[in-house]
Amino acid sequence: MLPRHVQIELENLLGSANVIFQSDKLKAYDCDAYVAEKAMPRAVVFPQSTEQVASIVKIFNREQIPFLPRGAGTGLSGGATPFAGEVVISLVKMDRLLHVDFENHRAIVQPGFVNLVLSRQIAHRGFYYAPDPSSQSVCTIGGNVAENSGGSHCLKYGVTSNHVVALTLVTPTGEIVTLGQVHGDVLGYDLLGVMVGSEGTLGIVTEITVKILKKPESVETVLAYFHTVADASDTVSDLIAHGVLPAAVEMMDQLMMQAVDKSVYHVGYPPEIAAVLLIEVDGLQAGVEDMAQRVLDICCRHNVHSVRRAVNEEERKLWWSSRKMAFPAVGRISPDYMVQDGVIPRTRLTEILARIADLSHEYGLRVANVFHAGDGNLHPLICYDGRIPEQLAKAMDLGRKILELCVEMGGSITGEHGVGIEKIEQMKVQFSSVDLQWQERLRRVFNPADLCNSGKLIPRPARCAEFRQIQTMVEKYAAAFQETV
Repeated sequence: MLPRHVQIELENLLGSANVIFQSDKLKAYDCDAYVAEKAMPRAVVFPQSTEQVASIVKIFNREQIPFLPRGAGTGLSGGATPFAGEVVISLVKMDRLLHVDFENHRAIVQPGFVNLVLSRQIAHRGFYYAPDPSSQSVCTIGGNVAENSGGSHCLKYGVTSNHVVALTLVTPTGEIVTLGQVHGDVLGYDLLGVMVGSEGTLGIVTEITVKILKKPESVETVLAYFHTVADASDTVSDLIAHGVLPAAVEMMDQLMMQAVDKSVYHVGYPPEIAAVLLIEVDGLQAGVEDMAQRVLDICCRHNVHSVRRAVNEEERKLWWSSRKMAFPAVGRISPDYMVQDGVIPRTRLTEILARIADLSHEYGLRVANVFHAGDGNLHPLICYDGRIPEQLAKAMDLGRKILELCVEMGGSITGEHGVGIEKIEQMKVQFSSVDLQWQERLRRVFNPADLCNSGKLIPRPARCAEFRQIQTMVEKYAAAFQETV
């Protein structure tokens, strides 16, 4: 609980309906979509303006109360899990589209504005917002900024950092600052680049200016079935090698196809195939027709089982809905699952998928694969049964092994889901101790008291799990001491 005077101050600032202290209501905020580790927040508050966020942060600085920002809670790495007993600053009520400048291709949104809603609200003028995470129907643009989210079309259009041009930010000490440049190049140091992807450890974003794009004149979508994962993987590399830059290249393996075909978006994937590629090209009408034919030709060079274009927009939407449904669909074939997120050079797709299959056999846990094949961003989903205690530990260990393989192959431990708490120990695999020390120094510049989302992204000298155990002991003895006095 918070001190009574702080509770009263927050209720006077926000209204009692926007401050939660009751334990039964707090339970909904004990984790994000990474459910393997949970912790209860001290309270949850719901600001509705930049000024309210700044006032809240100043109160917490004065009282030395830790806090963290939270969007829709769809994050997959535990970035919004309150392990330090934080107050959660929920931004879901800051959900307005503030301004659209169609002439200059810009929009300003609050952080709680849902990703897909932006495209829907500007579609009547022929515009859309390009970053498209699988959770885009529910995830917020503020959360996308925190994780530097990607999506299926990031191969051609880039990730969130390629579309954010300016931010209004409340620093961890309560100052309101503006970063970036709405038009033209950034002047001075690129602090905007530092902020996007910082996972809520450097401040709380309250307004976001993004680029909006004109919808392409023409789109062609191709579905290709392969007898082997190797043939599908080789096709991806060959497409790029021959100068074809699709808007998206997505791959699913047989286990994942089984899962999504059990959902409402039933495509009818053949049981005898090992992998499917969903390839989309877009642009001007004349160029797209030629590019789609080149995609078909290259697929045929790699022992494709069958390949065809979508016959109409309805079929195209079905294929994409099937792909977007992949994560939740795994719940139809497994009681529990853990989503991983690593990156490798796309030329090593065949190799790493074979290694993942070996690890799956070694651990006795099924792994369903769906990923952005065009840029080598893997999403292995590790299936386990949480009712069997040892299986969660095995799943977490298998996930760590997969991430270490990604680094070994010249890749990264995350492409778009962030580090949070899930991958924090793998930061030591990705970076040297000197690298991590400099990242920590940068964090301290913005977050000197370490009150804002402490214990995320950058590992401390001790293991985070050990740190949390020690913290729990300290809190236990502190509480006992208070009772004696």
